[in-house]
Amino acid sequence: MYTLKITILALLAPCMLVSAAPIFKNNGTIYGWNGTNHEHKGTVTQVNNQSYKPDSSIKMVQTYDSSYSGRYHSEVYKTDVYKVGDEGYYGFAFRLDPGWDTSSGQSFNIAQFISNMKDSPDNTCGDDWIPSMMMWVEKDQLSIRSKGGNMCHSILKKFKIGTVKPGKWQRVVLQAKWESDNSGYYKVWLDGEEALEQSNIMTTYRDEHKKYGFQFSAGLYANGWHDDKHMEGSQGTRQLWLDQVGFGTTYEDADPGEK
Repeated sequence: MYTLKITILALLAPCMLVSAAPIFKNNGTIYGWNGTNHEHKGTVTQVNNQSYKPDSSIKMVQTYDSSYSGRYHSEVYKTDVYKVGDEGYYGFAFRLDPGWDTSSGQSFNIAQFISNMKDSPDNTCGDDWIPSMMMWVEKDQLSIRSKGGNMCHSILKKFKIGTVKPGKWQRVVLQAKWESDNSGYYKVWLDGEEALEQSNIMTTYRDEHKKYGFQFSAGLYANGWHDDKHMEGSQGTRQLWLDQVGFGTTYEDADPGEK
């Protein structure tokens, strides 16, 4: 009987360890993601000469082109990270290029959750891929939005998180309760300090049957260039590094930790 108990515990141990581990962890490599998205002149590469923790990070680059009218994504992505009703922690470390121009008032998105809701019964506006949370750099500020409810008549709110520091690694953790009514919330930590807490907000779109999984995309999306149909200032190339991405059910699962 004693031997039988030991055998059963040995068989259960791997399952017990898996349940306690982060849902997703990436240590600055292009492996383990569901894919990369680099549009036009954009690039997504794994590099070894810059990282938050040894030994690598993911470098994203985008270049403005006045003759191009498309979007400017340079991102990695993980599919089906959350559905309506879920709750979790999502974190990563990022570094803006030391020469990043903070005088521009245009938006540069560094993370978002997005899903293709083309066949949603709420889709009376003919939309398809639609983001819920977006996190972006504008001038020297990091900001986040909540958006949810009916996908074609959604409620959007914007919040400032804190100051970005070009050339320095920074870490951010988001705790989110994904709800399409006013029971959702956000809590955000920047560099280990609580920077934002918002409750009673809509954080995702109505999905009665929990059909739509939201993809996490991170990197550099120069959405301001596309949305404004021009580039402000003279910095036509933007660079960002990404490292130590984590999702889970606890803060520790998502926090990149001290360098």
